[in-house]
Amino acid sequence: MNCLAIIPARSGSKGLKDKNIKLLNGKPLMAYSIEAAIKSKVFEKIIVSTDSQAYAEIAKEYGAEVPFLRPSHLAEDATATNDVIADLLERLSALGQVFKYFMILQPTSPLRTSDDIINAVKLINDKKANAVVSLCEVDHSPLYTGKVPEDLRIDGFIKKDIGYRRQELPKYYRLNGAIYLSKVDYFRKYQDFYKESCYAYLMDKEHSLDIDDEIDFLTAEIFQKHFS
Repeated sequence: MNCLAIIPARSGSKGLKDKNIKLLNGKPLMAYSIEAAIKSKVFEKIIVSTDSQAYAEIAKEYGAEVPFLRPSHLAEDATATNDVIADLLERLSALGQVFKYFMILQPTSPLRTSDDIINAVKLINDKKANAVVSLCEVDHSPLYTGKVPEDLRIDGFIKKDIGYRRQELPKYYRLNGAIYLSKVDYFRKYQDFYKESCYAYLMDKEHSLDIDDEIDFLTAEIFQKHFS
């Protein structure tokens, strides 16, 4: 398929220190994404994008490549992932390494499986799509949400015409951060996954956990033990 796996793993996480290499059940967090990518057997290269030499050595230990370190201006808190991807693709192209597709596998989704990767690739081929992004169903319908004024008065907060039984409500989905798959030329043109012919790869809740804080991390440890 001529597909590149990109695992973005900068150092300096503020919310959870060294999150991307924090040990999850005895293994660095990023290792789960590397191993799922290897097991899927769909990638020509699996590259970890990091600004840290220490992170790079860990990535190589688990089977990924780190051909160069990310420049410091692309390793800041406000750095957009799209900018990191664009820079990486250009650097690889300069080395004569050109790919038709790429997939972003964030280390913060350790419960994503090799089957999820394989099925996302199958979807982009079946749909002849430009991009595929993973989603999961939301835990609570946004129809039950709203703004709360300063005086806390919420008259009419729930509209009667939407009903009250969860089973009667339409399903809503959210990005889960596990998989972003795109044609390289499409991404270069739009710097966007959702511009045209982008499809949803739906994942179950159990594999959709995205680690942001300590509570997420502890939850992932429990889930990983249960589903491994």
